[in-house]
Amino acid sequence: MSSKNETPEQKREQIRQQELRHPSSSIQGSNLADLVGSLGWKGTGIWIVAILVVIGIVSVLFR
Repeated sequence: MSSKNETPEQKREQIRQQELRHPSSSIQGSNLADLVGSLGWKGTGIWIVAILVVIGIVSVLFR
């Protein structure tokens, strides 16, 4: 397939495959963008809310 007919999704996948071949490009072979991409916007939102709730509970308990 030529690069002219390549969709953005195929280009992203190609870049991701290149990064997987060179794990030194990130700290442990994965990064925050991979995590967020795999969770989607709802999963990411739930994680953010959960972290804020835990921070709130901890701050109240250790006040």
